Amino acid sequence: MNTVTIKGTVFSGEGTGSQFVRIPWATMQIKEKLSFNPYFGTLNIHLQKRETKKLEKILKESKGIKIIPAEGFSQAQCFNVLIMNKIKGAIVLPEKTNHPPNVLEIIAPVHLRKTLSLKDSDEVKLTIYLDTNVKS
Repeated sequence: MNTVTIKGTVFSGEGTGSQFVRIPWATMQIKEKLSFNPYFGTLNIHLQKRETKKLEKILKESKGIKIIPAEGFSQAQCFNVLIMNKIKGAIVLPEKTNHPPNVLEIIAPVHLRKTLSLKDSDEVKLTIYLDTNVKS
């Protein structure tokens, strides 16, 4: 399986990611396509410049898992990820976002901050799975 490992630091977001995972059509597709019920919140990760450039190129060349929106919403692309070698989750890349390219939002079936005892500025290791057998 093709993977890439990156590191970033945790920071507090504005809560917009938690709104996304609460939308019924998004929750349903996450469950169907990513095989987990998402915790109603996201973990925000800030990447260093070097990591951002590396990841942008790789993700553009990779097939993600599409979350197809209801009318009036924008599509998102997801990539399976293993957080800190412990918890399976996904990176969510919305088609339209206010985030700069060096910010990632991670969803998982658990509250990641609590489960991994994370606080702002903690370093997080992400193993991103670029090959997927999940239908999009």
